[in-house]
Amino acid sequence: MKAFILLRIGAAVAFLFFAGHTLGAPWTLGSESSVSSIVGAMKAAPVPEMGPDRSYWDLYFGFGVSVSIYLFALAALLWQTASLARSNLASARPFMALLFICYLAVAVVGFRYFFFLPAVMAAVVCLCIGLAWVIGSRRSNVA
Repeated sequence: MKAFILLRIGAAVAFLFFAGHTLGAPWTLGSESSVSSIVGAMKAAPVPEMGPDRSYWDLYFGFGVSVSIYLFALAALLWQTASLARSNLASARPFMALLFICYLAVAVVGFRYFFFLPAVMAAVVCLCIGLAWVIGSRRSNVA
């Protein structure tokens, strides 16, 4: 398998990660009474910031939207890195390394603080990038 194909697979998984996170909005567990009371308290608690007052719910929801934006950008960047790797793997390596470290950190944080599925998805993206790196190294040594 070629390195750029593994990177494209990783980008597809990264896009699914973005889509799953975004479709999970508003990032709460449902209408259970304990969750509803917590969300109600978050909406009622003001956070004095520069400019208009916001609630903890505003910050929570805004961070969730921001994470979705970042996940989309990372998936797009990985897709573009795959295109670069197809023609010039050496030029793609810095991006591969950065994306690997980023998704590794996301996987660690996911396993520690969040849920199994997003952590595994980040780990799969890492695996794809790592395998692309190894396969690319072998091919460049052979050539």
